[in-house]
Amino acid sequence: MALFQLLCGAQKYDWGKVGSASSVARFASSSDPNFTIGESTPYAELWMGTHPSVMSVDYKTHESLHEILSADHSLIGTSVATEFDGYADLPFLFKVLSIEKVLSLQAHPDKKLAKILHEKDPKNYPDSNHKPEMAIALTDFEGFCGFRPVSEIKHFLDAVPEFRELVGEAAASKFANAIDLPKSKDDEQANKKLLQLLLGAVMTAPDDSVKSHAATLVDRVKCEGDKFVGGGALTDLLLRLNKQFPLDIGLFFGIFMLNYVTLSPGEAIFLKAKDPHAYISGDIIECMAASDNVVRAGFTPKFKDVDNLVAMLTYECAPVEQQKMKPAAFGRASGTGTAQLYDPPIPEFAVLRTAVTVGQKETVKGLDGPGIIVVTEGTGTIKAGSQSLPAQAGFVYFVGAGTEVEYVGQTGSLVSYCAFCET
Repeated sequence: MALFQLLCGAQKYDWGKVGSASSVARFASSSDPNFTIGESTPYAELWMGTHPSVMSVDYKTHESLHEILSADHSLIGTSVATEFDGYADLPFLFKVLSIEKVLSLQAHPDKKLAKILHEKDPKNYPDSNHKPEMAIALTDFEGFCGFRPVSEIKHFLDAVPEFRELVGEAAASKFANAIDLPKSKDDEQANKKLLQLLLGAVMTAPDDSVKSHAATLVDRVKCEGDKFVGGGALTDLLLRLNKQFPLDIGLFFGIFMLNYVTLSPGEAIFLKAKDPHAYISGDIIECMAASDNVVRAGFTPKFKDVDNLVAMLTYECAPVEQQKMKPAAFGRASGTGTAQLYDPPIPEFAVLRTAVTVGQKETVKGLDGPGIIVVTEGTGTIKAGSQSLPAQAGFVYFVGAGTEVEYVGQTGSLVSYCAFCET
């Protein structure tokens, strides 16, 4: 049984879209006959995989995916099992997210740091794995992604008095007077140290100072409107985030230090370990290494680990367009549809997007490792050998290593995303 349908769990977090507005809720309702959408309930995440927090199960038997993989080692494949220490669990976690409110400003530790944090604080860091992740937009999306170029941060220090006053004149002047566009590795390393100093000043500012300067900032933005530095988009963003998390440190860290990125459907970003980020709004496909470790810094009522955050970040700066990931053609697919590969520079996962309209077919040759497919639009069938399963938005499937899959469109455009691992 190399292809079978899954039931997957929906997570209800405060930041999720409410009721039927949430793709997560609609997908869960479509695939699970026992799932009823609560129109006043926020549905935030659909988890697809073997993570023990929300384990996927076989649609028919309700046997856990972990148990199924344990019983049939061919489904994972020898190379993936050897690389990632076992046949029972996937090295990635696949998700759909529906975002109404900003998620916490955060970063994820690399493997070395994750092991240390897990040993010291297993409550807040529940495993010892790293968590690089990729987000692919299903709808218009906005988020924070990596540090702005240092020249932009300097501009905000000069143009936004509340930002400069919060960090203090000593830290602001040291940063502004010393930074320059990197010309060598030494220049780049020096800028990283200056940026770390600046962020440390922001994140360790007293709470009363944060609230006071944020209140002054918000009042000024309301008065200046589109004339505020950065223009109308930044004005709207700051006021929206302040409604969600009034007078929060994230107004300074997020807006003035991180790239603000917007994605159209099909566009993607990749976030390696130790990159600061936050999702603000939209529906996305998300794939990550199988971990649940988060170091938070703002826009959250949860535990904030400021010391570890300031110490761990890469402090790499780049223009926002460099943060986006471009899909590529997939040479192992053929037919009348389309297949695009999102392939981040890590071994745990890649994501393949396929699309077929009415009457079209697209065949994907067997991959060297396991995959999970989620349908996001349209109807049709998904075939593997003698198996032919109905496909519609919200349906999720597991596909075993080496299994050739054929996608056939029936109504609309049958769009699916397959997260998989090969070594």
